[in-house]
Amino acid sequence: MSRHVAIVTDSTAYLPPPAMRRHNITAVPLTVVLGDQALEEGTEISARSLAQALQKRRSVTTSRPSPEEFVRTYRAAADAGATAIVSLHLSAEFSGTYDAAVLAAKTAPVPVRVVDTGMVAMALGFCALAAAEAAEAGGSVDDAVAAAEKRAAGMSAFFYVDTLDYLRRGGRIGAAQALLGSALAVKPLLQLDGGRIEMLEKVRTASKAIARLEELAVERAGTGSVDIAVHHLAAPERAEKLAAHLRERVPALGELHVSEVGAVIGAHTGPGLLAAVIAPR
Repeated sequence: MSRHVAIVTDSTAYLPPPAMRRHNITAVPLTVVLGDQALEEGTEISARSLAQALQKRRSVTTSRPSPEEFVRTYRAAADAGATAIVSLHLSAEFSGTYDAAVLAAKTAPVPVRVVDTGMVAMALGFCALAAAEAAEAGGSVDDAVAAAEKRAAGMSAFFYVDTLDYLRRGGRIGAAQALLGSALAVKPLLQLDGGRIEMLEKVRTASKAIARLEELAVERAGTGSVDIAVHHLAAPERAEKLAAHLRERVPALGELHVSEVGAVIGAHTGPGLLAAVIAPR
């Protein structure tokens, strides 16, 4: 991180490693607690291991990074030559990660601007990329934050899950919504709205729900320049099929990332997740 403004995010951004290296973005890992083991996302537990644990109904919880981890990251950035840092994180509605970063910023050796993007997964990742591009162009902290916030303002994230049980267990969706979905035997389509996960539509079958997810992504992408990310958990065929259709149907498609979510988000969505993040430029 030798440039003037360093960019830090967290492991739930699920940025492709080449993009992180190219833009010199650092991700602070969240933790997955599997039974009595605390494992760092991205290095100590894989999405496949997480999916297997969930399918066996093992106890899985998640926790934020400690403020000390952020302090170490901020010091490393300063030691590498950064004179300021922009630290962009998943929605504070989902995690205490933002709060930990705010605490750490108070003792950082250089000024740190901590931003609650209200996003998660590549919706957060696209914000980090926008901030990094602004910084690389010689922009200030304010410029980098403004670029991230502009990207966030235009972002849409839609996702399908096989069941709402995992979101209910983790407190990420209301018990009443989860019960309604189960009682009606519907397949839920959800969206990120105001930093929270909200029910968007209820569809009768998985195939119809996934088809509707595609339609929503195409509608939101429109005809302007747009980047898209397709995420999944233990559903690679679904993800590749959706990505292929979007390549055909989105006329001004820029980057298209296809990836499996990490263990932290996977713990709250369960196997079968399919998501589309639409990021207009």
